[in-house]
Amino acid sequence: MSSTQAATGVAASGVHQTEMMLYFVLLQLIVIVIAARLGGVVAKRMNQSPAVGEIVVGILLGPSLFGLLMPDVFHYVFRSVPAAPLNILSQIGLILLMFQIGMEFDFSHLTEKRNRKAVWGVALAGLVAPFGLGLGFGYLAAPILSPQADPLASALFVATAFSITALPILGRIMMEFNITRSSLGVIAISSAAINDVVGWLLLALITTITVSHFEPVAFGVKVLMVIAFFVLSWFVARPLLKRLVRQLKEGNDALPPMLMGLLLAVMFLAAIATYQLGIFAIFGGFMAGVILHDETELVTAWKQRVGAFVLVFFLPIFFTYTGLRTNIGGLDTAAAWGWTALLIALATGGKFGGCYLAARWAGLNHAEGKVIGIMMNTRALMELIVLNVGFDLGVISQQMFTMLVLMAIVSTVITAPGLNAWLPAVGLWPAKKKAQGQDSRFAA
Repeated sequence: MSSTQAATGVAASGVHQTEMMLYFVLLQLIVIVIAARLGGVVAKRMNQSPAVGEIVVGILLGPSLFGLLMPDVFHYVFRSVPAAPLNILSQIGLILLMFQIGMEFDFSHLTEKRNRKAVWGVALAGLVAPFGLGLGFGYLAAPILSPQADPLASALFVATAFSITALPILGRIMMEFNITRSSLGVIAISSAAINDVVGWLLLALITTITVSHFEPVAFGVKVLMVIAFFVLSWFVARPLLKRLVRQLKEGNDALPPMLMGLLLAVMFLAAIATYQLGIFAIFGGFMAGVILHDETELVTAWKQRVGAFVLVFFLPIFFTYTGLRTNIGGLDTAAAWGWTALLIALATGGKFGGCYLAARWAGLNHAEGKVIGIMMNTRALMELIVLNVGFDLGVISQQMFTMLVLMAIVSTVITAPGLNAWLPAVGLWPAKKKAQGQDSRFAA
């Protein structure tokens, strides 16, 4: 065989491998996107947020159900080729999503004068109480549930997972219940905003501590570099980028192609920067969005043109990628389920109980305290991001990962039923009942 023929054969083989990879990735995407949409529809009919259905479907597409009921089909769809393409797509989608979440941060909530005592009290209690319980639980459970990890590192990630609140999902649920403009809605979303800002800073700090292996000098250098990145982003990149946004705007078009390309480049550069700093790329995407949060027209245009695609295409990929790493069948002993029940009880008790007590301390009544508590207990997407970070760093085991995923699902699923049950007691009828003609009183 001549060298030309050999080269042609190698090229043909390479093309075949690429086509085969493309075939399976496209097959995976078809299953994921359609399943996510069906899950969203079913969740909506059950008075749940569509995101809840998408999360649950993502878990069910993994070994927990699909792989259990139809192992051959599951392996054909998801195990015939390496998971790298799906992983990369999920990470790109996560960077885009974090950019969007950063853009949607409404910092006016953090200075809301109404109910300020309640806002800061609930935000503080919603961080400290679950973090303390999570730290204790994580440290004591680490030798049993995550023996491969440093106990303190494992405990810090479990504590962060306990203390996070899913601001985007909470906001969507509040919109569906038509309580965003009520006083309780303002308290909850403001507290959640503070909670998330501190939570993401905490996650970045704990990630930095972990990757520095608790070496004081290495940790100090990384912290200084991360702080420098945030300072430069806010005081140097922000004014420059805002000027470019205004210059590249074309008439009434707040997001022309040139500007969209620039934003994508900036977002990915920020993600590369945080990766090079030793923390996860998602922090760069989030910061890129935060520095543009007050460009109202741009934010609206981005959500209309790009946001929907991110939510319909990329987000389900992330949920499914998480589901492929979750194996509920791995909790195969009474002890494992006992640990899971204890974890869920402590996480819920810390967040719900802490926020309820803080609301009562601020002067809210029993019913109002319960509404605040159940809303702040919503974790969903933010929780899954934290868990994937911890799992990738190796500080939580497969079993602990699964337990925390179940906690994220339970804490989100109970939000809608809780609001349906308790909103009437505070004079805020759920939107569905309002539509049926019942009286409702919404704060302006």
